[in-house]
Amino acid sequence: MQPPAEHVHWMFATGFLLLGLFLLAEAVAGEEAWRKRKWRAYLWPSFVFLMGIFMWPVMTFFTNSTIHMVAHGAWAQVMMFAGAAELGLVRGKLTNPLWRLATPLAFLVSGLAFLLHEQNPWFFQRSSFLHHLLGWTLVIGALFPLARAMRPRWVAANVGFALVFVVLAVALYSDRDLAPVFGHLSPLAGQPHR
Repeated sequence: MQPPAEHVHWMFATGFLLLGLFLLAEAVAGEEAWRKRKWRAYLWPSFVFLMGIFMWPVMTFFTNSTIHMVAHGAWAQVMMFAGAAELGLVRGKLTNPLWRLATPLAFLVSGLAFLLHEQNPWFFQRSSFLHHLLGWTLVIGALFPLARAMRPRWVAANVGFALVFVVLAVALYSDRDLAPVFGHLSPLAGQPHR
């Protein structure tokens, strides 16, 4: 038995919320205080990598079309790439600061995957609205990890980076399989399930 897509989205929303809270705690406490415990430096990169791994079963078992499979596969790949690059930087195995550009690239690719795989307009139904919202949040939000890569100690960039994950979580928590958005539901979408 497969859980509804919204349940899978809610599980990933929980992951993004935790990720945002980890990053927000690091931004508020400061990198020096946050990293007094060595394991904390590995927390968010390993969490992103793990979420990328969990995206593969979603791609395999929960997608019903080629375009959705490609989008979920792209998310899995860029999440694992960004997590691995950040883990390599934290560990000291990667020394070139250009590896920090893996995260803005992951945001950009993820945002474009959201936008390109949603064929319906914004107000077709709630899931269509959320795909557009998530896509544009990631595309515009890519500026925060880019700024963070250029100026790692800039508090505004670090807080903005964390809050992008919180916004993603809130949007994913509001996902429903078939529901109206702002009271509007296209007659072509079908009947709401609840």
